[in-house]
Amino acid sequence: MKILFVVQGEGRGHLTQALSLRQKLLKDGHTIVGVLVGKSPARRIPSFFTDKIEAPVYSFESPNFLPTAKNKQVNMPKTIAYNLLRQHKYIAGIRFVRRMIKETEAEVVVNFYELLTGLAYLLLPPKAHMISIAHQYLFLHPDFEFPNEARLHLASLRFFTRMTTIGATKILALSFRKMRELPNARMVVVPPLLRSEVLAAKAEKGNYLHGYLLNSGFAEEVKNWHEKNPDVVLHFFWDKKGVSKKEDYDDKLSFHQLDDKLFVDYMARSKAYATTAGFESVCEAMYLGKPVLMIPTHIEQACNAFDAMQSGAGVVSDTFDMDALLELSDNHKVNADFQYWVKQSDWLVLREFREDLLQGEIPLGLFHRLFINWIARLGKSLSI
Repeated sequence: MKILFVVQGEGRGHLTQALSLRQKLLKDGHTIVGVLVGKSPARRIPSFFTDKIEAPVYSFESPNFLPTAKNKQVNMPKTIAYNLLRQHKYIAGIRFVRRMIKETEAEVVVNFYELLTGLAYLLLPPKAHMISIAHQYLFLHPDFEFPNEARLHLASLRFFTRMTTIGATKILALSFRKMRELPNARMVVVPPLLRSEVLAAKAEKGNYLHGYLLNSGFAEEVKNWHEKNPDVVLHFFWDKKGVSKKEDYDDKLSFHQLDDKLFVDYMARSKAYATTAGFESVCEAMYLGKPVLMIPTHIEQACNAFDAMQSGAGVVSDTFDMDALLELSDNHKVNADFQYWVKQSDWLVLREFREDLLQGEIPLGLFHRLFINWIARLGKSLSI
């Protein structure tokens, strides 16, 4: 089949999931006709993605979270106001997604949690079937346990998540562990999409701490901890603009530009891992047997971190508290059940691309439903 990817490009997770799924689909005889990446103007598509995806890559502007002045947590009032003012850009993005589906002659669209894809199918669904795939779809599963967060925030998160699934023939929810399928909701729970490079990596317990900073403002926390613990070696990755590939704070602390092969190499040889609670890198750490310190920056990551903690990944904190990570690394036990679950990913995921997928009907879009309702009301009025 001809398959088009549409990827929510904020951070690293969905991009690496797309790389992994590409590997699996190509082996199964499918063709990736293009990749559309939704992102904010402040983000750039990492070179590791454009170099390895081996398909035409196009970007468009899509809604995103804005950080606080210190570039750490999400500023929700600022985020809402900003996205409202950028509506004209997002309308253009919806049109772009629809046009590219038509021009590439895609038979299937794989949506990696990009909102504008759902809106494109809401307004006027393309002929291509859509499969939505992300860890966030577990938020729609009745058995998923949420952290103790405000009900309004959780309701908003679930609403946003559901919007990305509009028009989806199937919803693949990536999970740390096996959960029941929901045929009526078109949902199948599948293992994480880890790339072959991660699966082939040889894990060793090194003498340094590894980390990823979604927002560069957290670098100050890392530096402050380092000043108090100057003997501990730290290697952190970020995608900060205007800096070199490697920024050495001193001979013990280094900040690296995001490079996926280098990232996995450092992960495999580290003692432990600290991150802003993105799903993908936590899964990589768990598979390689590394304990994880998770520092959520918004409600979605708080849910990820809570779910990961239940699966034995590590601990959750409000700050980059490396003391807790060092303590955790001394007693951490590898989750063998998780490793076995990941190894089932190929056949469980590819099965969903093989099973009579194109025989189902594409859910009607908003304009289609309005037209059908209008015809029904007209027919009823004429029969009176």
